[in-house]
Amino acid sequence: MQPKVKSMKQVMILAAGLGTRLKPLTDTMPKALVPVGGSPLLDINIRKLQAQGYDRFVVNVHHFAQQIIDYVTQQDYAPLVHFSDEREQLLETGGGLKKARNLFRDDEPILIHNVDILDNVDYGWFSRQHQTDEDAVLLVSRRKTKRYLLFDNAMRLMGWKNVETGEVKSPYEYVRRTGLSQHSEPLNMFAFSGIHSFSPRLFPLMDRFPDRFSIIDFYLSVCHRSHIVGVVKEDLDMLDVGKLDTLSEANAFIESHH
Repeated sequence: MQPKVKSMKQVMILAAGLGTRLKPLTDTMPKALVPVGGSPLLDINIRKLQAQGYDRFVVNVHHFAQQIIDYVTQQDYAPLVHFSDEREQLLETGGGLKKARNLFRDDEPILIHNVDILDNVDYGWFSRQHQTDEDAVLLVSRRKTKRYLLFDNAMRLMGWKNVETGEVKSPYEYVRRTGLSQHSEPLNMFAFSGIHSFSPRLFPLMDRFPDRFSIIDFYLSVCHRSHIVGVVKEDLDMLDVGKLDTLSEANAFIESHH
């Protein structure tokens, strides 16, 4: 056996949501504990990430929070898990990260992952995409969607576009006005996977944000003064297990990726 290299990788697993699309299951349990292939979603994601070198897990909790805490306490990885308590108020993706700030080491990026996402990402590969000069790395793909992130040719984040309504969000006036780059070239449109790597040096820029906000709104408001980039995974395969009709698909997904 090869000696295990000491890794220093941390992740926030977003598990505070109400899971309303999974009712009636979530009338009695949190989304994080909904079983797929015999294991709760949270357990599947923690074990996968642990096998890929992650050794610090921060899990935010709100709906049936105590059930999640009690479950984790019984697992062998319990010493690696820290909880961010959002029982008073759901804080969304950005607010949840901001509240959990003190639970992270401040010298390495934080992987952000939703508890109800199953995927085929190699997180060793993804962590290597986060270079030291980058503030955030967003995993994107070419799938069809209504809302796209906009990137220049160097894959720096420039804005967001809703292709149905034509709405554009960007800190750059010329992008808002034309939807084009500074040199009037089309911007590259990619779909966000919800998976991203966040440098703790961005935390001070969150100070002026409210308790509750979306991480994408944060990125869109600071991308002109931060180095926020996209990385395309051409063969991205992911499943949002947020709805009852995807639970049977999820069982098949787990089997096909093991």
